[in-house]
Amino acid sequence: MNQNSLAVSQSRAFAGAAFMVLGGVVFSLLNVVTQWLTMKLAFPWASAAFWQYAFAFLFSLPFLRKSGLSAMRTDYPWRHIVRVIFAALGVEAWISGLASVPIWQAIALVMTSPFFIILGARLFLGERVGPVRWAATGVGFAGAMIILQPWSDSFTWAALLPVLSALLWGASSLITKSLTGIEKPETITVWLLVLLTPINGGLALAAGFAVPTGTALALFLLAGLLTVVAQYLLTLAYASADAAYVQPFDDLKLPLNVLAGWLFFGYAPAGYLWLGAALILAASLFIMRDEMRREKGGLTQTA
Repeated sequence: MNQNSLAVSQSRAFAGAAFMVLGGVVFSLLNVVTQWLTMKLAFPWASAAFWQYAFAFLFSLPFLRKSGLSAMRTDYPWRHIVRVIFAALGVEAWISGLASVPIWQAIALVMTSPFFIILGARLFLGERVGPVRWAATGVGFAGAMIILQPWSDSFTWAALLPVLSALLWGASSLITKSLTGIEKPETITVWLLVLLTPINGGLALAAGFAVPTGTALALFLLAGLLTVVAQYLLTLAYASADAAYVQPFDDLKLPLNVLAGWLFFGYAPAGYLWLGAALILAASLFIMRDEMRREKGGLTQTA
């Protein structure tokens, strides 16, 4: 590798890391806004999910205009519909969870999503999962149990909502994975943007539709903008460098959200959070590094 190509590689690596960290900062601000709406202003969580993503959809219209609805042509419409339904239900569970539990707890628990993807890949995609990955998955779930503490008197069923969102988003990711080999990225993105808002709207109507005014309306506009900016920063991160390289920087969202929860809501996480989060993080990083090793080595069998 000559000096010029090395400089380009280093600049892309820096850009990828920077975009991922900035995305984490924006997601932290988005979580604060969402929790303020649902906790402080008591805005119904189902309607909150609708308005956040409805405004995000409006801010995304330039992308739709560029891609065109012709990008929706597909031979697998039901697969796209089911994928977006899972994603929408994940959003509902996530925002409902933010209305019930501290940000730091929700973020730590939603990090269990990779473990659900592994289970789903084995059950539904027929991928082989060896003992090493099963062990890592077990460690990750043990970390979630330490954070949840279902045996304690302070446990509430609402604490399971971030885990449910991780399960639903994991299911959506599995379907996305099955589509990436047969569909264009534009098709996958446009189906998500077009369907997510009406599905969230139907769920909001079923739960009792609420219309924001005043401060709530301003916060929803901000939430929609932050949603688009955060997703765009993630896209830039993955476009700048390998996913395996930038993914660890995404794990900074945990301390960022702990800080945000402390600054805006006065949440002070207990010591058990760090033990549980460390187990989840270690298991996630191990699985990611194992995936890198298998890809580099051209291995066809899971560890």
